Amino acid sequence: MRRIDALGIGLGVFIAGGLAYVGLHLVGLDGQQAGIWSQVVLVMGLIGWVSTYAYRAMNKNMTYHQQREEYEQAFFQKRLDELTPEELAKIQAEIEEEKQSQV
Repeated sequence: MRRIDALGIGLGVFIAGGLAYVGLHLVGLDGQQAGIWSQVVLVMGLIGWVSTYAYRAMNKNMTYHQQREEYEQAFFQKRLDELTPEELAKIQAEIEEEKQSQV
C-alpha cells in the first residue's frame, strides 16, 4: 500500500464518521447521541476490518506470502533448469538413497 492510499483511506474514514454523525443528527438524535453512535459504528467497522486482517495473516493468505512462494518456486525451477543431466541424475540418486535409508 502506498502512502497516498493510506492517507486516502484515513480521509475516507474521517468523512464517513462525519456523514454518519450528520445522518444520525438528521434522523432525530441530539448531537451527543449522534456522536456516540457514529463512534460506535466506526469502532465496529474497525474491529471488523482488523479481524479480517488477522484471519488472512493467520492463514498466510496475504499478498506478501503469495509473492514469496511464487518467487521461491520460480527460483528453484530456474536452478533446476540450469542443472546438467549428470548433476540431475546425481541428485535423483541421492534422493532415492535417502528414501531407502529412512524406511
